Amino acid sequence: MSASTIEITAAALFALAVLHTFSTPVFERLAHASARHAGLWHLLGEVEVVFGFWALVLVLVMGALSGRHDTIAYLEALNFTEPMFVFVIMVIAGTRPVLSLAGTCVHGLCRVLPVNPALGTYLVLLTLVPLLGSFITEPAAMTLAALMLRDRYFQPAASARLKYGTLGVLFVNISIGGTLTPFAAPPVLMVAGAWGWDFAFMLSHFGWKAMLLVAVNALGATLVLRRELSALPGSAEAPLPAVPAAVILVHLLFLGAVVVFAHHPVVFIGLLMFFLGFTTAYERHQDKLMLREGLLVAFFLAGLVVLGGQQRWWLQPLLLGMDANAVYLGAIGLTAITDNAALTYLGSLVDGLSPQFKLMLVAGAVTGGGLTVIANAPNPAGVSILRGRFEGGAISPLGLLVGAAAPTLVAALGFYFL
Repeated sequence: MSASTIEITAAALFALAVLHTFSTPVFERLAHASARHAGLWHLLGEVEVVFGFWALVLVLVMGALSGRHDTIAYLEALNFTEPMFVFVIMVIAGTRPVLSLAGTCVHGLCRVLPVNPALGTYLVLLTLVPLLGSFITEPAAMTLAALMLRDRYFQPAASARLKYGTLGVLFVNISIGGTLTPFAAPPVLMVAGAWGWDFAFMLSHFGWKAMLLVAVNALGATLVLRRELSALPGSAEAPLPAVPAAVILVHLLFLGAVVVFAHHPVVFIGLLMFFLGFTTAYERHQDKLMLREGLLVAFFLAGLVVLGGQQRWWLQPLLLGMDANAVYLGAIGLTAITDNAALTYLGSLVDGLSPQFKLMLVAGAVTGGGLTVIANAPNPAGVSILRGRFEGGAISPLGLLVGAAAPTLVAALGFYFL
């Protein structure tokens, strides 16, 4: 079994996985129509399960055709740090003490804004929290923003227009809002070391543009949806019980330590173990931890790693066959069907790229990061948190694409012309 044949098989399975992602509502309908196999259809209707399922198919095919030794060697050569990190950061960032502090800060800032509180909170959540992702990492920012938006705005009374519009702006703003620093956005992280992009470089070439574009997207959504936002009742959830400052501080220390050691699983997994012990000791200050949601998201990303590791043979020549302008548009489009970090990683392996080509590749990758669930690593976390508030408990990929179209266009024009 030649490597090229395995790669072609993997590409076909990857295409099936992408198609499956857009077809999850079909499986949910099958689950309601067939009681006998409802469990199986529900499983296949989970967006987070899709890539893990097709990665399993790839592993079984590789094992049958290439042998156990080569298959295990392939899996052991892959880097699963990102899926593990996203799991840990979701569990810690989604706790009551962290949410309590974030809510206090957001509400305090909203009180100084001369606008309706419902509009002010919405604007701050879609502006400040995505930009905060440049420091606490994008998955942590996604977890915080999605949880706070869910409790306040993703109510039964909210229209599909509001939900998908908000989701699209959130995903795009998280993707571009992590570019103020060289370590928070996965597509930037893949190239920062190889290309020598430090904090000053990111701030001067991406950061100030990202801050402006995030604000424009958030303000635009607030203005377009202002009537419905103002008409929504107060939070559908009970206020969070007060949490002692000492407990909040300990949670922040754990969160900060995990961010600092984000590239060292042996450290941050150990920190998670100690964190679980702390939450057990002070259970009265905790809500149910997001272990299931975090594991599902990690499973999704791990499946993407397994399948994506065999896509270089067609992605890299495609990218290198473009000039700087073409690669910008190409990266935006390709990001919708692959992980944006995979695109930039391939670029980092090539010598002799022009500075303009590098800028356009990364700008396109982060710009397209909100178009689909698989476009950016934090997106599955947002889907896992918010999908229960959508009709049928599922987020339509087409609805997300439509909701993200306008903010993606704003980001595309901004990064190109500014």
